[in-house]
Amino acid sequence: MEILLLGSGGREHALAWKLMQSPRCDNLHVAPGNPGIDGDGGKTVALDSSDHAAVTAFCREHDIGLVVIGPEAPLVDGLADSLRDAGIPVFGPSAAAAMLEGSKAFTKQVCDEAGIPTAGYKHATSLDEAREALFEFDAPYVLKADGLAAGKGVVIADDRAEAENALTDMFGGQFGNAGCKVVIEEFLSGEEASFFALSDGNTVLPFGTAQDHKRVGDGDTGPNTGGMGAYSPASIIDADIQREVMERIVEPTVATMKARGTPFSGVLYAGLMLTEDGPKLIEYNVRFGDPECQVLMARLDTDLVELMLACANGTLDEYDEVKMKPSAALTVVMAAEGYPGTPEKGGIICKVDVAEQKGAKIFHAGTRRDEDGALVANGGRVLNVTAIADDVTTARNLAYEAIMSLDFKTGFCRTDIGWRELERERSD
Repeated sequence: MEILLLGSGGREHALAWKLMQSPRCDNLHVAPGNPGIDGDGGKTVALDSSDHAAVTAFCREHDIGLVVIGPEAPLVDGLADSLRDAGIPVFGPSAAAAMLEGSKAFTKQVCDEAGIPTAGYKHATSLDEAREALFEFDAPYVLKADGLAAGKGVVIADDRAEAENALTDMFGGQFGNAGCKVVIEEFLSGEEASFFALSDGNTVLPFGTAQDHKRVGDGDTGPNTGGMGAYSPASIIDADIQREVMERIVEPTVATMKARGTPFSGVLYAGLMLTEDGPKLIEYNVRFGDPECQVLMARLDTDLVELMLACANGTLDEYDEVKMKPSAALTVVMAAEGYPGTPEKGGIICKVDVAEQKGAKIFHAGTRRDEDGALVANGGRVLNVTAIADDVTTARNLAYEAIMSLDFKTGFCRTDIGWRELERERSD
């Protein structure tokens, strides 16, 4: 089968790596891809995912049997709808269903309809309205840009003055159009975790759990990022909590979306807060997380192509479960200096092959080849150094040992990825 994967980050490299392991995959075309995907055997192509007609024409010309849409923007833009209208199987939700990520306010409405446990909230469409809404909450204040903001549209303000300044920035264009509307939420206390499930619009299957590290600095300090590392599984989500998440959050969401006439097909990524009152939904994403995808793909023990085709074709009920390896996986993000602000691009990266000999897989996230063929940094998050082992502690040690072998002078990483799980493993 010919498969087309859209995207260029670490998530897409991990998906490409797993898709190419399937006997169903004859050729994997990736647009635009990255040097790591190219090096693993994917066929990188120049194709603009915002040009629906061009993507559709490419699929027809190359007899594509499955399209996998990696990032959220093309999903919210309705690319999956255009492909389905052309009769092309696609893994990813419609534009209407992708509103679960495209609008925080929309997700809150779905939660209200389905009785899904989540934080109390107010939706504001102007700065004055947002300032007034602050009176209904106690500090700290949770402020979220309503639209897509590349995982950086959330501000936690410790007091009212900080909240008002943040709101001024948001409505002033800090997050572009994403911040033209905001959701102000009740602050939830607890531990965050990520839960993933596959759906074909009717059937829902748990896919796996993970915990990521959003803050840029050790000890969860500094500004939020797209993610500085992750590990899987998240042992804090035990069988009882998983059952509760499925019954009270994920399954009601899929049922409500179907009842609305906008069935959800693809992967549903629930960001959770595990509170004293049980798990509550923080937000939904409608694609695999990045870097959570990297650790999930490392553990996946079921054919990914078959699972995605089942979601695309409405036959997920043929599967009883998604099999995951019992081992643990951990990934550390190597970022370019300046991230999450303006990253320093062009830094030369060497000895990737030496690092992989230490027992890690390195997924490329923001890399390119310069005119001399050297591998260089081309974004904020540059590499994902990923290891799998019997436990998180061993996987962590393998990942950091590999990092020590890399030559990336303008890169940096957190040194404490997996710290929660390490503490739990020590206590056991």
